[in-house]
Amino acid sequence: MPPFSPGPCNRIVIYCKNIDAMAQFYADHFGYQPSQKDGDRILELIAPDGGLILMLHQAGKGQRNGQSLIKLVFDVRDVDHTRQNLLERGIKVGPLHQADGYCFANMKDPAGNSVSISSRAFA
Repeated sequence: MPPFSPGPCNRIVIYCKNIDAMAQFYADHFGYQPSQKDGDRILELIAPDGGLILMLHQAGKGQRNGQSLIKLVFDVRDVDHTRQNLLERGIKVGPLHQADGYCFANMKDPAGNSVSISSRAFA
């Protein structure tokens, strides 16, 4: 029997209280486009040049904003420039951090989930 290969991770579900605010955030600041089939409870956000599909799902009554233990990482070549652009758009972005040959900065999306912009992929 050949080794099992689950394939790449192409989607992530994000549970959120305000799907519209989340869709707007990712569309405005990261270029994602919404896609939803009639009757589907999930709103998919698709990046124009491919990559991870964000699946927005209504959070249950017992779920709190930001309780998930995930962080979305967006690969950017120039973290400082991207950070400045987000700050100018009114997004609260933390300071630049230097790591092993790359830098990153952290923020939260409207549901309180951790989001990072990072040059790690280009290091």
